[in-house]
Amino acid sequence: MGPIPGRREQKKMQTATRELGHFINGTAHASASGRWGDVYDPASGEVQARVSLAAVADVDAAVQAARVAFDGWARTAPARRSAVMFAFREALRSNMDRLARIVTAEHGKTFDDARGEVQRGLEVVEFACGIPQLLKGEFSENVGTGIDVKAVRQPLGVCAGITPFNFPAMVPMWMFPVAIACGNTFILKPSEKDPSLALEMAALLAECGLPAGVFNVVNGDKDAVNAILEHPGIDAVSFVGSTPIAQHVYTRAAATGKRVQALGGAKNHLVVMPDADLAQVTDALMGAAYGSAGERCMAISVAVAVGDATADAVIAQLRGRIASLKVSPGMEPGAEMGPLVTGEHLERVRGYVELAAKEGAQIVVDGRDADLPGRGFFLGATLLDRVTASMRVYREEIFGPVLSVVRASSYDEALALVNAHEFGNGVAIFTRDGDTARHFDANVKAGMVGINVPIPVPVAYHSFGGWKRSLFGDTYVHGNEGVRFYTHLKTTTTRWPTGIRAGAEFVMPTMK
Repeated sequence: MGPIPGRREQKKMQTATRELGHFINGTAHASASGRWGDVYDPASGEVQARVSLAAVADVDAAVQAARVAFDGWARTAPARRSAVMFAFREALRSNMDRLARIVTAEHGKTFDDARGEVQRGLEVVEFACGIPQLLKGEFSENVGTGIDVKAVRQPLGVCAGITPFNFPAMVPMWMFPVAIACGNTFILKPSEKDPSLALEMAALLAECGLPAGVFNVVNGDKDAVNAILEHPGIDAVSFVGSTPIAQHVYTRAAATGKRVQALGGAKNHLVVMPDADLAQVTDALMGAAYGSAGERCMAISVAVAVGDATADAVIAQLRGRIASLKVSPGMEPGAEMGPLVTGEHLERVRGYVELAAKEGAQIVVDGRDADLPGRGFFLGATLLDRVTASMRVYREEIFGPVLSVVRASSYDEALALVNAHEFGNGVAIFTRDGDTARHFDANVKAGMVGINVPIPVPVAYHSFGGWKRSLFGDTYVHGNEGVRFYTHLKTTTTRWPTGIRAGAEFVMPTMK
């Protein structure tokens, strides 16, 4: 190790480090908090930037800008709001590779995976482009003599989104395109671990003609989160993250009168029936368990094999496939799995592998012993067998490349196991039998179900959300549920007294 730099050298190093602030009222905003967080390159383990951690005053500045912008934006015709979304869609398409590289640089996922993430976010933007149709109301004529009823949806006001590190592009775009298209203004608090993509999207929206103050970005940690939850000027909060924080967000924001949707953790199961196509199952588990290093809320972290013969066959196939898995920096050609996002998170996941051995699970493949790049936050794919429902590695969300195999003696036991878990985010079953699949779909307690589909993330015009402790609140994100979340329903009943009608007109009727 070389000599520790002196104060002068340290100051030079800090000056050279890229600094990330906030985006408020259409311009870059420098925080006066004086607090900073490090942004790492997960592939090298080195600090590549530092991000300003907002003070309460920064959140307040964003709220004030959003509040001022709201009146004009809410009165803007939906077709005009749609035009901005169409322009943003084209900007995302034109800049997709550049945005994906930013995701890879700060999160660590492979470039192809990052590009897919941007694409899935873009699809929600495309959904929001149809807002004139989505906001069409209802009308009933003559519900009583001379009485008509109409129902319309109107924007809420200032909305906020608090998003996790694992999808810095897609998850924010689950929220703000729909919120903005509905006529609201928006404050995004992205993860401080990979904040650059949010600032890039803010700049693109400004270039697309979005008025200043309609979309704002406030970077920060828990202080910024709590300031958002408690601010009286914010009308709605959307959150995606772990269950303990989701519950905190929901309770604290709801206590201040805000509308809240808070998506929490997951422990997604994939049930493997004895009649399943083994090759299809193996492909599905490899991608769903180890894609993005397992840092997905819809990752499959538990394979429930029905019968010992099924379990043995699945494990044999996976062992061979894991041996050839290419773990490398995300920009390397052919990379299949990149590093974890930070060193702290790496140690947390490694701790779960150690815990699994202590609890009695069999470590079939130990990712800690894999041949990995010498630098960065890398962990190899890990495969555990003979995991039981009493183990912490089964009960808790690991959020890393760790797949547990649980053995069930029958379909009924497998279904009961899934339904007994506290999380109900996503689930899948692989089978050739239609009756089994239909029964599973009808009786499983989860919000998103895949039949021979390992990661059943709904397309943008359907909605995303789980059951049980995977969701706090009453509505899911994007799709029609997103439109409902970001609008008030107003129903008007009208009766006009009989009056003198105008006389005849002999010209083409026009809008007056």
